[in-house]
Amino acid sequence: MFLRNCICAMLTALCMSAVLCSCRESAPAHEALWHRLVEHDSVKTARYEQARFPSADGIGKLYMGREIAKVMGHWGAMWLERPERASEERPDIVLQAMELNPTDAVADIGAGTGYFTFRIAERVPKGKVYAVDIQPEMLNFIKERMQKTQVTNIIPTLGTEQNPNLPENSLDKVLLVDAYHEFEYPYEMMQEVFKSLKVGGRVIQVEYRAEDDSVPIKPLHKMSEAQAKKEMQAVGLKWVTTKSDLPWQHILIFEKPAVTPEPLAK
Repeated sequence: MFLRNCICAMLTALCMSAVLCSCRESAPAHEALWHRLVEHDSVKTARYEQARFPSADGIGKLYMGREIAKVMGHWGAMWLERPERASEERPDIVLQAMELNPTDAVADIGAGTGYFTFRIAERVPKGKVYAVDIQPEMLNFIKERMQKTQVTNIIPTLGTEQNPNLPENSLDKVLLVDAYHEFEYPYEMMQEVFKSLKVGGRVIQVEYRAEDDSVPIKPLHKMSEAQAKKEMQAVGLKWVTTKSDLPWQHILIFEKPAVTPEPLAK
């Protein structure tokens, strides 16, 4: 009985092998599809690298030579609302650089407690502000404040690590304040941001200056102008200007062009 079972198993295996070989030989289209899938997967995997020795403040994942920083959790909410932030980061200058119109549709990605969200909402009374965060706890802060202040043109939006969940071709401005360097999937996120912008829509990226050693921020929570340009241009965004009016940060402005450059970086 044992011998018969073994022989049956071997015959079954041989038959399955013959069937698989026959399928590959008689269906070249399927084989071509398989190769395309493998190539696509290898490209996607190659976009990011794993650091051999992750930094204490990083996740050990590299993108274009930069290690991605750890996300600040919702327990740091009070730090976002610290009184000295107004003088250290000058939100008034950031808002001026955004060149907001009353009817603009704006996204504040990595909105946190809404420090910038509510300031933007005041300046777009006939528009709307998508307050995007991946932490529900942060959005709860915003919702509570909306109720207290009776602000109605803010849309709390729960994003994911790869998608801010914004409507396509609908935004005039996207603000990223000290958030982009923490994106676990920066390429995928910015692809979605690109899709959400109208032609001529702008990304305003605010980051602590990596070029300045005197800026009292941990290295992985800074970005150089050159690195920011390289990463934004990888998804088709065109650099417009860099403003250096803030005490410690860059304001980098990018625009969605009418024609997307080809090919986009992989």
